[in-house]
Amino acid sequence: MSAQARIVEADRARRLTAALGGRAVVLVGIMGCGKSSVGRRLAQALELPFVDADTEIEAAANLTIAEIFAQHGEPYFRAGEQRVIARLLKQGAQVLATGGGAYMNAETRAEIARTAVSVWLKADLDIVMSRVRRKPTRPLLNDPDPEGVMRRLMAERYPVYAEADVTVPSRDVPHETVVLDIVAALETHLGCAAPEATPQEG
Repeated sequence: MSAQARIVEADRARRLTAALGGRAVVLVGIMGCGKSSVGRRLAQALELPFVDADTEIEAAANLTIAEIFAQHGEPYFRAGEQRVIARLLKQGAQVLATGGGAYMNAETRAEIARTAVSVWLKADLDIVMSRVRRKPTRPLLNDPDPEGVMRRLMAERYPVYAEADVTVPSRDVPHETVVLDIVAALETHLGCAAPEATPQEG
């Protein structure tokens, strides 16, 4: 597939965005599951804006996530995160990648359910650990036993992530493959999949 080739055919993308009816697609899941990298490609495929909630939080605070945690603590960060996501959801049709803890907030979950369609990118421990080890900036993993922390976070968060409208496995495959998985899952959820093509009469 050339760089110029579309991941999703134009008609298919239009049908899906029409079915969304101006709602955002909100990606949720544990850190390292691919929300930002897959989200960018999904937004491109659907010709929607891509927004990363963590980037917006950093811009609003004029601090990095790690600096917010270090200077103000996690509760302060979570309160700011809730406000920023509520503001972003008012912007309508977009692909919104949220931080790993954002969906744990009951008010944020309710707002997402009311105004958007949520997609859980569900990843196994070995996949997320291989990815997050490449990024030393994760404040929650600043611990002598990062794998133990990740196991605890998964145990706490996965039952809540499971409340998302759609669940798509995050696998070690090209991002475009996961984008197509998300599109197919959204089509099923929204009831907008294309009818099966019938063979042409010769």
